[in-house]
Amino acid sequence: MVKFEELNREDYATDVLHYLKQENKDKFRELFLELHPTNQLDIFVQLNRQLRDRLYGLISGEEFAELFEGLDLERQKQIILELDEAYIAELFNAIPTDEVADLLAELETFEASKILNSMDKERAIIIRELLSYPIETAGGIMAKEFVTIKSTDKVSEVIDNLRFSAPDAETIYYLYVLDQKSRLVGVLSLRDLIIAPAFETVENIMGTDIVTVTIDMDQEDVAKLMKRYDFLAVPVVTKEDVLTGIITVDDVMQVMDEEVTEDFDEFIAAKGAIDINISSFQAAKKRAPWIVMLIFFGFITGGVINSFEESLEQVVILAAFIPLIMDSAGNAGTQSLAVVVRAIATDSFEKKGLLHAVKREFGTGIMLGVITGIVLLILVPIVYGNFALSFIVAASLFLTLSFSTVIGAVVPVVINKLKLDPAIASGPFITTVNDILGLIIYFTIATTFIAYL
Repeated sequence: MVKFEELNREDYATDVLHYLKQENKDKFRELFLELHPTNQLDIFVQLNRQLRDRLYGLISGEEFAELFEGLDLERQKQIILELDEAYIAELFNAIPTDEVADLLAELETFEASKILNSMDKERAIIIRELLSYPIETAGGIMAKEFVTIKSTDKVSEVIDNLRFSAPDAETIYYLYVLDQKSRLVGVLSLRDLIIAPAFETVENIMGTDIVTVTIDMDQEDVAKLMKRYDFLAVPVVTKEDVLTGIITVDDVMQVMDEEVTEDFDEFIAAKGAIDINISSFQAAKKRAPWIVMLIFFGFITGGVINSFEESLEQVVILAAFIPLIMDSAGNAGTQSLAVVVRAIATDSFEKKGLLHAVKREFGTGIMLGVITGIVLLILVPIVYGNFALSFIVAASLFLTLSFSTVIGAVVPVVINKLKLDPAIASGPFITTVNDILGLIIYFTIATTFIAYL
């Protein structure tokens, strides 16, 4: 048996490619199929179209399945175009139905139907059911391959049956106990099954305190629940407690990745535009609405400065500190926004509440204001030789930082209470609002004490 780790990775890959180019089927299969799917993938992504076509001819669709699962969705859609109908059917018959459904949901209806018609009929029925559920719900991400048992089964019988049912299951770490109406009445872990006496019945060792999710539960809520209970899988049931699927930890990891990406999109006001694979036109189209809106906010900022034009004309040096005030306000608010959005996303916010968040961020802002104020009280007189100016700038920054952090904390909470994604209180939006606040505070204080400048 050839061990991939026993050989130099580059030399091994070179040998695999050599036999592929030579179309030496036996040698290629011996080396390539011995590899872990991840290492197979590393080689596959290096192949051009001609070599990929040769690979399809040397390994079956079933053997290609695990490698294919490791590709990202966009690459999977590209690879499908290179395969014939029979190969696709064999490939998709070997891939978990939930993953097939995710891919087909991204294809044109005609193309998806064509693929489904070529597949195993029972699997096609399951996939059509999964496609019928709304995306981003438990039904939309669940798998249908799970192991069910009866409460009257003996441990020895269950273990014997697992030898036949396990290969087709998504996971066997949990076995689901159903009654005659397919309702979920218990869960038995593989660990409890193995350590139980062979003659014992399932009803005496199964757990009945069952945590389930419903078909229409949001996928993000499912992820939070699984994280809370540290589950490897969670059963999906109907309103009548009929078991209809399971969601595994790998599905949840993908959901969390999607949710983080979505929140990051919102946070930088570029929803859908961080995908490096989209074109410049598509990226610009997605970013344009926020940029245009911020232009109008810019007019407000300009209006604030213009309303204090008289103060600026009297003491031109005040203009030198406008960028400092605006940048500090925006940065402080965005930092608070990030903290609170993260707390809401991880449910840690609910344990403390709004008052705690506001007090904490206001206190942070005050301390930041004190620190920066002291620095300005020292530096401004040295650089500009004006103690009154240092007081004005330091006081302005102190108040600006104090209130900017509060705004950054409160806005996402309010948006969350409105049942909207708190991430839409995006960085650019908070930054602009705090810029305006900072300028108003700065020029109000400067106008009040302008006689001392």
